[in-house]
Amino acid sequence: MKNVGSFLNRIRSNINGATKTGAYLFLGMAAVLLSYWFSSITAHADDISFRWDIISVDFSTGTLSAGGISSARANDCVPLGSTNCSKITLTGSGAFVPGDSEEVTGGGTWQTFDNTGAFNSGGNYKVTRLVRWQQAPGTPPLPHDNIGNLADSRAGLVVLRISYDDGSQGVLVVSCHLVGTPNTVFEGITASKGFVDYWNREAPPAPPGNANRTTFHIISEAD
Repeated sequence: MKNVGSFLNRIRSNINGATKTGAYLFLGMAAVLLSYWFSSITAHADDISFRWDIISVDFSTGTLSAGGISSARANDCVPLGSTNCSKITLTGSGAFVPGDSEEVTGGGTWQTFDNTGAFNSGGNYKVTRLVRWQQAPGTPPLPHDNIGNLADSRAGLVVLRISYDDGSQGVLVVSCHLVGTPNTVFEGITASKGFVDYWNREAPPAPPGNANRTTFHIISEAD
């Protein structure tokens, strides 16, 4: 009986050893596969970037194009609550890579006006850094897109650091609201320039009014 018991113990020991070896092999293979999967996702993500545009819309044909204007107002409205405020008006477009603050391009033109509507100054600005990007749900409302593929249109919010050609610095916020986007997401831009915050975006006018509209497109290196 002792010999039988000893034999059975050796069998159990061999089975346990084989089970542990198999488990270690399985875990090792799983780790390799997960590492490959994550690296593939990272590589794929590196191929993706987003384009932003302040757009122009031809409502007679339902077509959006680059080259629009968008404005925002400051806090010095006279009388209070009116639209007689200092204002900044921008054109622009650019691109960024989510998760990489330095992978940015683009810029545009700027003009500022005082609260009487008189022109102050103007020039060019360039994007220097990505601060934050957040995609939002939504589908494009127009049938024709001269910037990219309609299927690649996105709603969302991007915050960018910008540099003006007069030496001042600022932040540009581009927000796009599409069909089905929550109404907490606004359409248009806000911007700061030096110590002035043009925080109150101008809403898009009713069609055929053509201002204060934006869009995003997802693009890849293959594009």
